[in-house]
Amino acid sequence: MKRWIFAFVFLTMPASLSRAALPAPLTNLRAIAAVSNEQAALGPAVSFEATVLYSRLYEKALFVQDGDAAIYVSPTTHLALLPGDRILIKGVMQPSFHPIVVSSDIALLHHGPLPKPLKPDHEELTDPRFDCRLVTLHAQVRSADVILSSDRKSGSLQLLVDGRNIEAVVDSDDADAMRNLLDAEVEATGALSGRFDGKFQRTGVMLHVARLADIQVLKPATANPWALPIQPMDELLTGYRVQDSSQRFHVRGTITYYQPGSAVVLQNGTKSLWISTHTRNPLQLGDIADAVGFPNLRSDFLALTRSEVQDSLVQAPIHPVAADWKQLASSSNIFDLVSIEGQVVTEVRAGSQDEYVVAADGRFFTAIYRHPAATSQIPLPPMRQIPLGSRIRVTGVCVPENSNPFDYDRAFNILMRSFDDIAVVADPPWLNMRTLALIAGVLLAIAVGGGGRSWFLERKVRCQTAILAARIEADATLERRRGLILEDINGTRPLREILEAITAMVSFKLNGAPCWCQIGEDAPLGICPPETQSLHFVQEAIPGRSGAKLGALCAGFSSASDPGVQEIEALVAGAALAALAIETRRVYSDLRHRSEFDLLTDSQNRFSFERHLDALVEEARQTNGIFGLIFIDLDRFKEINDRFGHRTGDLYLQEVSKRMKSQLRSRDLLARLGGDEFGVLVPEANTHEDVEEIAHRLRRCFADPFTLEEIVVEGSASIGIALYPADGLTKDSLLSYADAAMYVVKNAHRQKGKG
Repeated sequence: MKRWIFAFVFLTMPASLSRAALPAPLTNLRAIAAVSNEQAALGPAVSFEATVLYSRLYEKALFVQDGDAAIYVSPTTHLALLPGDRILIKGVMQPSFHPIVVSSDIALLHHGPLPKPLKPDHEELTDPRFDCRLVTLHAQVRSADVILSSDRKSGSLQLLVDGRNIEAVVDSDDADAMRNLLDAEVEATGALSGRFDGKFQRTGVMLHVARLADIQVLKPATANPWALPIQPMDELLTGYRVQDSSQRFHVRGTITYYQPGSAVVLQNGTKSLWISTHTRNPLQLGDIADAVGFPNLRSDFLALTRSEVQDSLVQAPIHPVAADWKQLASSSNIFDLVSIEGQVVTEVRAGSQDEYVVAADGRFFTAIYRHPAATSQIPLPPMRQIPLGSRIRVTGVCVPENSNPFDYDRAFNILMRSFDDIAVVADPPWLNMRTLALIAGVLLAIAVGGGGRSWFLERKVRCQTAILAARIEADATLERRRGLILEDINGTRPLREILEAITAMVSFKLNGAPCWCQIGEDAPLGICPPETQSLHFVQEAIPGRSGAKLGALCAGFSSASDPGVQEIEALVAGAALAALAIETRRVYSDLRHRSEFDLLTDSQNRFSFERHLDALVEEARQTNGIFGLIFIDLDRFKEINDRFGHRTGDLYLQEVSKRMKSQLRSRDLLARLGGDEFGVLVPEANTHEDVEEIAHRLRRCFADPFTLEEIVVEGSASIGIALYPADGLTKDSLLSYADAAMYVVKNAHRQKGKG
């Protein structure tokens, strides 16, 4: 997966670079770097010389400098560029976080010395003059890891520079060398750049280091971190030290969201900001307000914390932006006031908030209304009940799952201010709970009206009173049953039991007539008399949302009498209730399946895999058990995609998954961890050889070629295994061991031309 920190050019890059160029290309990098985003949007042509500071061409990242001017270039070249290379760049400019150059041609002139690196102080780290320039930072290494970026290993360091946390990416996969940097005092030299979200708001600073040799150790760590004494978990605060020199800032905007004692959202044009505050003062949505506080990152989102908010009492309401799922799943509407239409799938009142799961454009999002705090004087209103299947328009603040501007398929929530932010656009297309309640009200009104007339008939007073009492009791009993069934539909009671309860309710309404539910070829649910009885059988179709029949609700009546209007209405209402139960459970089952299974291969997903692995580790720790873990990485999968297309690649993944499943035992678990990576849990293993036997079976899956719609593909895979507790005592250590073992095999395959 590409590191989005390198790729900010593509957020605003147009589909075509055929913009009208200026009459003469710009040839001086200082003049090019001084171009504004508005001027860069015109696509002026450039042709200039510069020195390479940092190059990662497989992620289209190139930093160049000439004198005291530097710029980011999106390269289109196959040259292997090194720091110090002098190159001639031709292309056009495009707007971005700062203007950048999209190259059309790059020529290597010669190799020379690098510019002298600058040493910016704390304030200069975010100065635009230092963006893209070569700098040297004096820092302490807080974390050091080797990660995957675009399927390639590289280093990632967290540096503490003058109290500011900075991420450094290093083009090295030497895990031992990276690990030895932990807690060391270093001088790191590389290209400085900003980190930002989808609104081009700066969220941090990054350093791009071309070689491990560009990190000079001034003072090694005083102690091996793993040799530190073990500290009780509840005493960690004794080592907590923070020296906060953050500057307080003052911002202004319109209030679009307010959660007393927690947060305010201010919006000013296209900019929106999350304000963390403890204030409980009355604030009016739509008023212009001022906020003072300290800048911070809240889950990688730009935020103002420890804030005070002051309402100007001047109204300047923000009109919500109408959007679809795809637009809100990008990061271009972070904390904006938006509106979106969708169909209600389910709704629930949780302990601290009300949630509506809504389907839009075939995808799901959650609309949330946060409850007032328990100490608030604001009473909690009853949850607004929306019939399932209704089409609604939701208005509120958009909160994406993360701020990565290049993750185009992220989940998001809509934070509503009140239940007025839900507008029903269209009712469900079939009978719903509201209609059922209306029918019940009409029946009850008829019963009360009939009882009222009986008071005026003196000779039938006693008889009519008894009839009325019996009818009211019957209706009350019926309503209680219906209420319990509706609660069970939104609960966890098995569908079979709910359908049996519905048939019992209908039978009660039909004065004890036998009633049953027939779903497909399954055995009938309820009381189904034998056909030899002299009964008149009537059935009502259970309607599905798509129009297809889900089944039938049946009843048997005496052959001497035909069912009347009330009996038919009882069957219709029962069939609608059965349809509601079946459709609701199908939606719930589909949501649960999507959360635990990979939809392409129908094997477990990474979330489910790690949950089962956590459970195995806990069980083995308590029982001194042993189990195995297998990592599988498909060889040359990208080549298959590039050569035959993504459909063939998907068919290949499906066939590989099917073959591997056929080689596993009933308790073994196969999961697709992402892309071309799979994992297998082997609970019943006593030795390393037991796990190796399973791994050998999986290798045999690739012995025969794969025929994919008349395309024949030769497949292979790199496999690594780990055994608990021999190779690790935790989930992370087992995953790391198996991953490292798999990469040993992967490198061997590459040397043989198979990887």
